[in-house]
Amino acid sequence: MTQDKQIISTDKAPAAIGPYSQAVKVGGLLFMSGQIPVNPSNGAIVSEDIQEQAKQSLENLKAVITAAGGSLSDIVKTTIFAVDINDFQAVNKIYAGYFDNNPPARSFVAVKELPKGAKIEIEAIAYLN
Repeated sequence: MTQDKQIISTDKAPAAIGPYSQAVKVGGLLFMSGQIPVNPSNGAIVSEDIQEQAKQSLENLKAVITAAGGSLSDIVKTTIFAVDINDFQAVNKIYAGYFDNNPPARSFVAVKELPKGAKIEIEAIAYLN
């Protein structure tokens, strides 16, 4: 099975800040690590605004799936981790712009804190033909 495992990496998304990969492809499945709202060019959180943070996290996911040869439309499941459950509607406004047609299954989970003081982290699973 390990010969089918492919590590996906791109400099268009933030580098991993620990012992993990940006994404791992096994067969037709792509498992993408959570993306926080870090600008890949300078390593800084983009803004304190939750909508700007959601947008950057989604742009980072988009960069990773593009590096794997896919697109956002290939995503079948996302999980959103947020430090404030009250940001649900604000995040939905941004999220809907990325997944407006046949959106993936999704979970939205409130957490105590996230790396680098981020307010949001988004991970995803995609199916690539």
